[in-house]
Amino acid sequence: MNQHVSLSNRLKIVAGYLPQGARFADIGSDHAYLPAYVCQKDLDAKAIAGEVNQGPLDSAKKTIRLHQLEEQVDVRLGNGLAVLREGEADQIVIAGMGGSLITSILKNQARIAKSASRIIAQPNVDAREVRRWFEQNGFILMAEEMVEEQGHIYEVLVADKQENASSPYSNDNQKKGKQFLLGPYLVKEKNAAFIEKWTLEKANLERIISQMQQAKRVNYERMSAFQTELNWIKEELYHEGTSDETY
Repeated sequence: MNQHVSLSNRLKIVAGYLPQGARFADIGSDHAYLPAYVCQKDLDAKAIAGEVNQGPLDSAKKTIRLHQLEEQVDVRLGNGLAVLREGEADQIVIAGMGGSLITSILKNQARIAKSASRIIAQPNVDAREVRRWFEQNGFILMAEEMVEEQGHIYEVLVADKQENASSPYSNDNQKKGKQFLLGPYLVKEKNAAFIEKWTLEKANLERIISQMQQAKRVNYERMSAFQTELNWIKEELYHEGTSDETY
């Protein structure tokens, strides 16, 4: 059966950052929709779909059989990047998880992660953690996109291992902290999804700070960190031109 594979908008964005003839791994592939979609459109592409649990692994195998892609997609059972040999994948995709889990996967098999030339991450939350890992491990953030889909807002981060590429981050630690939180590219574009996400986060931080102020024991250090983040968000939501002046 050779019907076309359908893909969510967020994963189409991810797919768009894979080059022609990609040799990539999709970690936590679930139903293997991304590898199937890419390999169906690009007959030169090769993919490894990794899954840690048997149920999703069986679903992935079913998808690959259904679309007759066994020659292009290898489905493997294993934890994170342990499904790969060093240098086996030029591109690594980790999508649909929290930023802390994505970072943990990269840390646990750092040698394998660093053997790739491109890592594409799509954290559901805590994208800041992923940006930090990239910056600390020789990957330059090359692109970011933010998209809303079915009531959720997703960030896609693309980082390349390039020694001569210039970093998008400021040398000033305060400004850099703001960029890690908001995204150095996203803050310049400020699309509708960006405005929605950080408007909601602003309200959440205001509520948290208010509750902390009313506590019997106030953690001033933590409250100060939250207040700093709140100020950064307000700057970008309400002051036109701030991003150009700041970065």
